[in-house]
Amino acid sequence: MNEILGLTLVELNQGLRARRWSAVELMQAVLDRIDETNPDLNAVVALRDPDALHADARVADARIASGDARPLEGIPLGVKDLEDAEGLVTSKGSLPFRENLASRDSTQVARLRAAGAIVVGKTSAPEFGYTAITKNLIHGVTRSPWNLERTPGGSSGGSAAVLAGSVIPLVTASDGGGSIRIPASFTGAFGLKPSFGRIPHGPSRYWDYGVTACYGPLTRTVEDAALVLDQVAGASPLDAQSLPDPGIRYLEAVRGDPPSGLRIGYSPDLGYAVVQSDVAEAVESSVRAFEKLGHQVERFAGGPPELGREWGLMGSFELASQLHPLFDEHAESFGRTFFAGLKTAWDMNPERFGRLSELRAQLNHWCAESFERYDLLVMPTVPYDPPPAKGPFPSETEGRPQGVAGVAAFTIPFNLSWHPAATVRVGLSRAGLPIGMQIVGPRHRDDLVLGAAAAFERACPWHPHWPERW
Repeated sequence: MNEILGLTLVELNQGLRARRWSAVELMQAVLDRIDETNPDLNAVVALRDPDALHADARVADARIASGDARPLEGIPLGVKDLEDAEGLVTSKGSLPFRENLASRDSTQVARLRAAGAIVVGKTSAPEFGYTAITKNLIHGVTRSPWNLERTPGGSSGGSAAVLAGSVIPLVTASDGGGSIRIPASFTGAFGLKPSFGRIPHGPSRYWDYGVTACYGPLTRTVEDAALVLDQVAGASPLDAQSLPDPGIRYLEAVRGDPPSGLRIGYSPDLGYAVVQSDVAEAVESSVRAFEKLGHQVERFAGGPPELGREWGLMGSFELASQLHPLFDEHAESFGRTFFAGLKTAWDMNPERFGRLSELRAQLNHWCAESFERYDLLVMPTVPYDPPPAKGPFPSETEGRPQGVAGVAAFTIPFNLSWHPAATVRVGLSRAGLPIGMQIVGPRHRDDLVLGAAAAFERACPWHPHWPERW
C-alpha cells in the first residue's frame, strides 16, 4: 500500500500544498488500492474512467502550483450509492434502479466538487439503505477490512470500508437511524450525524415528511470531519428544512481551546439496550477520560421511550409511498427482506400514526429535560460486535434477548429528535474489532460535540491504527 493512503485528510491536504506528492500520484495510489482491495472488500461499485480522473488530478496540480488551491483540492472522493453524482449510476443497491444514471450532483456532492474534491466512483450500500448490513442483489456483500467475515455496517458500509481500508480518503455518508455512526463504530472511524438540516438534502423528486436522515462526515479524525463539514454546511433553496450557515468554521473550533467544565450524563444502556459486556466495559472506562479532562460525569438511569418499531414503520411508509408504482412490475426484483419491510407500510393507520407522534413527543420532552441537566450525553454507539458480513443480526447477546431496535438501539433516538451525535473509537473488543462511544449534544451545537470528540481523541488517540492488510 502507498504510505500516503495511511494519512488523514488534513495531512493529505498539507502534503499536496507542500508539493510532497502530486494529486496525480495520489489518484494513482487510490486506483491501485481499489484494484488491490476490491476483490476482498467489494466496496467500490462504480468507477469513473481513469483517464478522466488523471485529467482532473492534473487540473488540481495546476491550481495548487498557481496558489489557487481550494480546501479539498485534488482529494479523491467516493460517493455513497444512495446519493447522486453526475454521470454515475445511483443504483440504491436495488435491481430496478441498476441503470439509474444521475444527471446532476446532490447538493452535498456539488459542494465537495466546488471545494476541489474529485469524484472517483460510488461506494456500496444496502438496498435503499434499509439495513445496517451492506449487501444487495446487484453488487453482493461488502466486507470489513478489520475482518472479512464481518460487515462494515450500513447503510454507509461501503464508505466505511474504503475509509478504514485506506482505499479512498474522502467519502460521503448518510444517517437515517445510525447509518453513519454504526459503520463508523464497526470500522473504528469517526462519524458525525449533524443537527438535522445542517447539510442540505436534495435535489429530490419528493418532499420528506417524517424524515430522520442527515448527511454527515465519516472520516478518520475529528479534524477531518470538521474540514468536510465546513465545505458542505449551510442552507440550500432546494431544501426548505436546511439550516443557515452556522457562522463559525468547525475546523477552527476544534483546533481552538477545548470545552471546559462540562456536565456530562452517561448511560450504559438508555434503560433498554442489551449491551455486550466488553463493549460496556470499554465505554465505561473511556467515559473516565472526560473526568480526567476536568468535566463532571454523572451516570443516569432510564432513558427515552424505545421507538425502534415505530421508526421502522414510519420509514417503510414513506419509502413505500415513493416506490409503490413499481410494485406490480418489479416486485420480484426487490430483495425479499427489503420488500417484506416495505409491505409493512400498509399497517400504518391514523391510530398507529397518532401513537408514533405521541412517542416522538415524549422523546423530545426527555431530550429537553436531559439537556437542561447536562451539556452532553455519552453512551455506547452500538451494543455488540459487527455481525457476519452476510448477516444475520444476533437475536441475543450473551444469553440476553435483543430488543426491537437491536443494532440501532442507541442511534435511532437522536435521528428522531434531530440532535447532533458522533461516535469515537474507544478500543477493541475481545474479537479484536473496534468499539465506539456516542457523544450527543443539544440541537445545533455540532461545534460542542466536535470539540468534546476532539478533546477525547487527543487524550485517547486510537485513530492512527488501521488495518492495512487482511
